Amino acid sequence: MFISNAYAASATTGNDLMSFLPLIVIFVLFYFMIIRPQMKAAKEQRAMIAALQKGDEVVTSGGIVGKVSKVAEAFVTIEIAANTEITVQKQAIQTALPKGTIKSL
Repeated sequence: MFISNAYAASATTGNDLMSFLPLIVIFVLFYFMIIRPQMKAAKEQRAMIAALQKGDEVVTSGGIVGKVSKVAEAFVTIEIAANTEITVQKQAIQTALPKGTIKSL
């Protein structure tokens, strides 16, 4: 007999928790660095869209700057030039600008 018998190593239960610890730490970091800030930004975006009113100056996701002239339930009409209005979905509004920003452009 040249080959000796192989015996199974005894398993310890203390290492089970330690083997999952890096996975738990990665999930916690992932939550606080990625998921939570995105949820906060989405909440602020929804609040900004809900607070839109006539006369607000906005920027759309396509980069169009204009003044809100009419607000409906799902759509907003934006005046982008004199006698030129476009209708976009509320979700297309990316940012609300401070009053007077369009005149300074």
